Amino acid sequence: MKKRVVITGMGLVTPLGCDLETVWQKLIAGESGVTLLTDPEQNCFRSKIAGQCRDFSPLPYIDLKDSRRIDRFAQFAYVAGVKAVEESGIDFSREDAFRCGSIVGCGVGGLGEIERQDEKLAKSGPARVSPFTIPKIMLNAASSQLAIRYGIHGITYGVATACASANNAMIDAYRLIRDGDLDVVITGGTEAAVSKLGLAGFAAMHALSERNDEPAKASRPFDADRDGFVIGEGAGILVFEELEHARKRGARILGEFLGYGVSTDASHITQPDSEGVYAGVALSATIRSAGLNPEQIDYINAHGTATKLGDVAEVGAIKRAFGDYAKKVAISSTKSSIGHLLGGSGGVELIFSLLSIRDNVVPPTLNLENPDPECDLDFTPLVAKEREINYIVSSSFGFGGHNACVAAGAFAE
Repeated sequence: MKKRVVITGMGLVTPLGCDLETVWQKLIAGESGVTLLTDPEQNCFRSKIAGQCRDFSPLPYIDLKDSRRIDRFAQFAYVAGVKAVEESGIDFSREDAFRCGSIVGCGVGGLGEIERQDEKLAKSGPARVSPFTIPKIMLNAASSQLAIRYGIHGITYGVATACASANNAMIDAYRLIRDGDLDVVITGGTEAAVSKLGLAGFAAMHALSERNDEPAKASRPFDADRDGFVIGEGAGILVFEELEHARKRGARILGEFLGYGVSTDASHITQPDSEGVYAGVALSATIRSAGLNPEQIDYINAHGTATKLGDVAEVGAIKRAFGDYAKKVAISSTKSSIGHLLGGSGGVELIFSLLSIRDNVVPPTLNLENPDPECDLDFTPLVAKEREINYIVSSSFGFGGHNACVAAGAFAE
């Protein structure tokens, strides 16, 4: 018999802040975390804006000595993970450590550290390269640091499927609990690619918005005047738990993970399938996996990055999966507020979706002032809307053609 999987803790590090409730209130109030880059070494590209976690500090969650040995992307996951565990109330010292896991998605890992150590190598030779280079840059560092913190001896690994990484990580966590292999998994996604190499690489692809004179208005999903995505950084980490395990320890249940759908475009390494055929397959599979009908989905947290091709393809996917109901379901892209967190986006967006269920409110799509005629669905422009929300779908579509969608709902006995 398949186990039910619930969420008992959530933690955030975002360009809007690190306190979950503060971030949520800013999000639904329509605030933007997108700002001008201030680092002169980063401020030399065509795109001079990003969703930066400017006030982030790993202290007191990581002491100063250890923080120097952990890359920023893993620090984000660590802090968000500790916050999620604290909210869950779980005491890992009382758990069977072999039935606990840590699975965290990340698209590019320690990009900033790669830059720093490469500069040392070029200027001073191999003797000056840090012995912590590899442990800092490896993608599985985020999940492993959380496992070390909590003494987790069960399945622990990182997931890298570009912008779908967090959703794929959470899908793996769900399956392991559903099938009885684990009781608890710390999961989600993280990214810290606001760096010279990250900015230069995406700028060279002409993928980034260049609306440098209006940073807060630069991320414009589904708007006719969109000119690319805004790169962001941060993490969204959750505690997934088997229902009966959560009940036995008296945990407060924040929602239930209901199902998922995945597919691969297999058409181009960066461009999505133009008609959203395979993304639509993933959306349809998600709804079926959750045991729902399309008409039962109240809110879609869209991938919505504000690229010309991606937004239109996503509209096509939604229409394929939802049919006539596509015009009625509430949709928004929260990337309009914080930018695109790449491999970290899915974790953050599932948390936002669960808060939407809790408060019955749809976050706005900021800057949707001139809707693209090809994007003719209800994308909740500019202002949050109250609406009864019981079931959500959150979508992530990544370079490489990776499509990963998840479904969650209000917990019901």
